[in-house]
Amino acid sequence: MTADQTPDALVIGAGPAGLMAAEMLAEAGLSVLLTEAKPSVGRKFLMAGKSGLNLTKDEAEAPFLAAFGSAAGPLGTALSEFDPQQVKRWAEDLGQSVFTGSSGRVFPKVMKASPLLRNWLSRLNQKDVTLKTRWRWTGWEGACFRFDTPEGVQTVRPKVTVLALGGASWTRLGSDGAWTALLAEKGAKLSAFAPSNMGITVGWSAHMADVFGSPLKSIALSSGGKTAEGEAVISRAGLEGSLIYQFSAAFRAGAELRIDLFPDRTAQQLQERIDKAGAKTSLTNILRKTLRLDPAKTALFLECARQTPRDTLGSTLKALTIPYTGTAPLDQAISVAGGLCWDSVSDDFELTCAKGVYCAGEMLDWEAPTGGYLITACLATGRAAGLAAARAARSQEP
Repeated sequence: MTADQTPDALVIGAGPAGLMAAEMLAEAGLSVLLTEAKPSVGRKFLMAGKSGLNLTKDEAEAPFLAAFGSAAGPLGTALSEFDPQQVKRWAEDLGQSVFTGSSGRVFPKVMKASPLLRNWLSRLNQKDVTLKTRWRWTGWEGACFRFDTPEGVQTVRPKVTVLALGGASWTRLGSDGAWTALLAEKGAKLSAFAPSNMGITVGWSAHMADVFGSPLKSIALSSGGKTAEGEAVISRAGLEGSLIYQFSAAFRAGAELRIDLFPDRTAQQLQERIDKAGAKTSLTNILRKTLRLDPAKTALFLECARQTPRDTLGSTLKALTIPYTGTAPLDQAISVAGGLCWDSVSDDFELTCAKGVYCAGEMLDWEAPTGGYLITACLATGRAAGLAAARAARSQEP
């Protein structure tokens, strides 16, 4: 079959990973066709920016890599070559000044994704990058990539290709995981997708309705042998927020969840104050007046431990068991665990079952908490895959 288009390089998927790969290929002097199934690019990137675009986490290499768990090894080189400092310089090169919050999280000063994305697309437009939207990849035809497009079926035969197809969460934004069937047909090994950075479900009673949407500030959460401090939010469905998201793997495994409502006090200190209040003081008044718990924490304690004996209140406040029933579904998760297994790609992210095809972003089997890790890894793997693909394309030149 004769291909309709024969660019030097093809990039499928125009999120952060795909855009970065396209830029690396173009900077290497290659002509690039960048395709996107949706009508516009970077949809999940823009959605992430609605609550403040957390680009990266300004911290030392060791703890930064540790956030990626078992994927720290295969991701290590890409992340070291495009680390948080590089991410900050990249954003500033696109005209977006950044600042680092007290937690180390890095944001554009405008707190939005749209100015950065707009400037990035403008820069790509000045290079040899052709963008096609509403182009959905439907598989291979021999050495060609086949697409359904507004103009009908199109085929492309590039020298090299980068796949940046996302995970399987937020389907309406383009991450539907449909690509897994195409790679499975080629012989790639895949790990089933599971929700990550997701909320948990709790069967609240009616009395909790007054605190839906309320934050649980300055708490510590323990689950699966790990403890961390931060904030969570009481939602109609259960609990969510950045602190909850850190424990995604534990929650998927059904590990017990305990919340410390007073991380800065000991159980003995709390119990002494409770005992001084006297036996006639009601539980509600102990929580609200003696311990000065805010309404959200008070409601949570009464929901989960109203029948606690008076002499064990202190220890229960330090380890309140939350009877969650499960996790939010995959399509409501911010990201995913699972995807293309590491033994299906080389060290530079080339598919072992399809020479000249490289992969980047969330389609790879890695999981990281929110807080800048997700976007940084998408950018870093897109950059690494783009550079590797560019080297491969150059090696084909006479």
